[in-house]
This record gives sequence, structure tokens and C-alpha cells, in this order.
Amino acid sequence: MKRLTLLATLAAIIAVTLAGCTQERQNQLRREIQNWTGNDGVLEIYAGSQLVRRFLKVDKLSTALGTDDGAPREYRFGYGVLDENLNGQVDPGEKRIYFEIGGFSTYVFFDNPR
Repeated sequence: MKRLTLLATLAAIIAVTLAGCTQERQNQLRREIQNWTGNDGVLEIYAGSQLVRRFLKVDKLSTALGTDDGAPREYRFGYGVLDENLNGQVDPGEKRIYFEIGGFSTYVFFDNPR
């Protein structure tokens, strides 16, 4: 019961805090919480209309920034499990790897509905 009361109090504090924030700040806080708790995203990469690569358990996609100028680069990167057989499941032997997606790639990133 103590735990439930603590969670309810914490939820109330967060709600009051968010009510006073701008929409952009709320989005930043939401992203920070997702970075901490993790996300179960799926990234699918297409060649035309054909699925050619799928990454599972992707936490987030990040935009690279230039070292000298700090300007955003034309690619995104992240970490995920390469779904080698494209069956939508993490199978034995499939490992978490680093990936980059070029600026002209066709891809879809979404939360895993399972």
C-alpha cells in the first residue's frame, strides 16, 4: 500500500510540473524519460516497396552532429537487434549492433505493438 501511495504522489507531482511547462519542454521531458526507461522500437528499412532490414529493441534514433560546426548531419544512428530472418522476433544468435541510416533511405520507426 505504501508503494501505491508513493507512486500516486509521484504521478501527481509530475502532472503539476508538466502543466506549467511549454509543449516543447514537455516533449523534452518525455524523451528524457524514454531514454532512461528505454523503448521497444522497431526500425524497418525499405528498398522500394521491399523490406530489406529490420532492427528490434531500438531505444531511439539520434541525429549526428558535426564535431567542428555542431550542424546536424544527413544520417541517423542507433543500436538495435538485427532481425536477420525478418520474422519480427529476437532469435538466438541475433545480436544488438550499431547502425546508421543515410539521409536518403526509406525507413519507418515505430513502437513495437507486442
